[in-house]
Amino acid sequence: MTQRHFLAGFWRLADPKISLASFAGLFMAACCAARDSGLAPGWLALTVFGVFCVEVAKNASGEVVDFASGTDQAVQPGDRSPFSGGKRVLVDGLLTAAQCRAIAGGFFLAAIVSGLVIVACRDSRVLWLGIAGLALAWSYHGAPLRLAYRGWGELAVGIAYGPLVVCGAYLVQAGWPHTALLQASLALGLLVAAFLWINQFPDYRADRGAGKNNLVVRLGRERASTVFALIVAAGYLLLLSTGLGQEAARGMLWGLLGIVPASFAVLRLRRAARDTPRVVPAQAATLLSFLLMAAGSGLGYLLT
Repeated sequence: MTQRHFLAGFWRLADPKISLASFAGLFMAACCAARDSGLAPGWLALTVFGVFCVEVAKNASGEVVDFASGTDQAVQPGDRSPFSGGKRVLVDGLLTAAQCRAIAGGFFLAAIVSGLVIVACRDSRVLWLGIAGLALAWSYHGAPLRLAYRGWGELAVGIAYGPLVVCGAYLVQAGWPHTALLQASLALGLLVAAFLWINQFPDYRADRGAGKNNLVVRLGRERASTVFALIVAAGYLLLLSTGLGQEAARGMLWGLLGIVPASFAVLRLRRAARDTPRVVPAQAATLLSFLLMAAGSGLGYLLT
């Protein structure tokens, strides 16, 4: 295996685009902290670095598990999507399983060290949020829980990319999060979970055949498309109630801009749940939806 293959495989695992979900939450938290107390740029940079390391480690360890289960190999060419089907570094022969394990171990270690520095020098309350985040990152694919294979992965993603990332980052900057931010983080968690949810549609046949019994597999694509709409609606209704219910959070209503691409995604998935090429634009729209929600809510809170 050449150095070029290794670098290409590592890039698939570490490409910053893979961290858009966590970066969205970090951005929302930073905007709110900037308004409430001001930013500590060094601690923010260390927080971003730590979260990024967790992302890379999770992806590397997940590749090993999904390859061993046969999920990644079972994805047919017609069902491949830029947003689903794994990073395919093992399927395409770019990395070995041993290299993926080493990358996972190294980046988990870097994340732990970063977190301990924050705990020791900034705020000890971050410890429990960090432990929860690491546990969810490992358990999403890893034994003994293997949440993604047992229908709990969607809940884990909603918690991790919503309250854990947002409230943890805010805690490092400004102290314990207020109610408006907690509610907004829950809304964001729902929308990121919706992104995972729609990304499971192209992988439906492969996941079902490999025993990866996520909720889309358990429900079937027709019923799961209805639940997708309910998750999206719940996220935006929660954000709406947050903005209307608290005067200080009124600016967060700018996050409702994400309803536009979300509505497209809901309608497209309802009409084409079995047709991967037609689902891909809905996946992209769902990604855009939670990015707009996070950016709009954060900037709206900061500037109003």
